[in-house]
Amino acid sequence: MILTPEGCIYHLNIRPEHLADTIILVGDPDRVPVVSAFFDEIEFRGQNREIVTHTGYYKQRRLTVMSTGMGPDNIDIVINELDALVNIDLERKLPKERLKSLKIIRLGTSGAVQPDIEVDRFAIAEYALGLDGLLHFYGDVDKVIAQPLTTDFIRHFRAPEDTPTPYIVSCFPELSHLFDPDWLRGITVTAPGFYGPQGRSLRLPLSNPDLIDQLSAFKAGDLRIINFEMESSGIYGLCKLMGHQCLTICVIVANRINSAYSKDYHASMKKLIREVLDKIVQ
Repeated sequence: MILTPEGCIYHLNIRPEHLADTIILVGDPDRVPVVSAFFDEIEFRGQNREIVTHTGYYKQRRLTVMSTGMGPDNIDIVINELDALVNIDLERKLPKERLKSLKIIRLGTSGAVQPDIEVDRFAIAEYALGLDGLLHFYGDVDKVIAQPLTTDFIRHFRAPEDTPTPYIVSCFPELSHLFDPDWLRGITVTAPGFYGPQGRSLRLPLSNPDLIDQLSAFKAGDLRIINFEMESSGIYGLCKLMGHQCLTICVIVANRINSAYSKDYHASMKKLIREVLDKIVQ
C-alpha cells in the first residue's frame, strides 16, 4: 500500500479525513463539479490524474463525489483505496479491528440493449454482469456472486472460449429501494472496453459479432439485461467482498437496438443528480 509523503493514499491522493461515509462515483472528472455545484458547502477539493474529489455538505449531509475515469481497471484502484482509507490504519498498515461500511452510488451513462427502452430514462442496476474478469483475481468470490443467475447466463452466452468467465453480482437492495419504483430496473452489463467488448467494430473484426443479440435475448424470470456500461461489476463485486453498500444508476443516453440518441443527456444527468441527492439526505 503506497502513501504519498503527505500521508495520502497514492492514486486517490486524499487522506481519511477528506472522505465522507457516503460517496457518489462518476466516471467523467468534469462531472464532479456538476455534482458538487448542488452542495451548500465544499470543504475539500483534490485531484490526481483523472481522479477528482470534492467533499462537502448537501442539506447538512456530508458527501463525497469522486471521478473514477473509465473501465474496471480504474474501479479496482478506486474501490480498494476507498476501503483502505476507512478500514486500514495507514500508519501501521494493518486492518482496523472495527470495520466501516461505506455507501457508494455510481451515477453514469449507458446504452440500452432492449428496443422498448427510451433514451433519457434512469436505469437502476439490480444486478451487474461482468464480462471483464476483474473479480476472478480475488478470493472468496463465490460468497458474493449470484451463482444460479450466473450459471443461467453462462449456459445462454455463446462467447469464445478464451474470453473471461462472466459473473453476476447484486446491488445493495436497501439503496435500490430508496428510489422511484417506476425507474427502470434490471441487469447492467459491464464491459472491459467501448468497442469490441460492446459489439462495436471500426476496422477490426469481432470475435463475437452476435454479442448484442445474445445479451438482449437473455431472461431469468422477470429479469432481463437492460444496458451496457464499463464500471458496475467491479464496484458491486469488490464492495460486496469488503462489506460496503453499492448501487449504480445510469442515464440511458442511447439505444443500441434502434439507434436512438439523447438530444441533451447533460440535462437528464443533472435531473438524476438532484433526485439522487435528495433521496440520500432523506
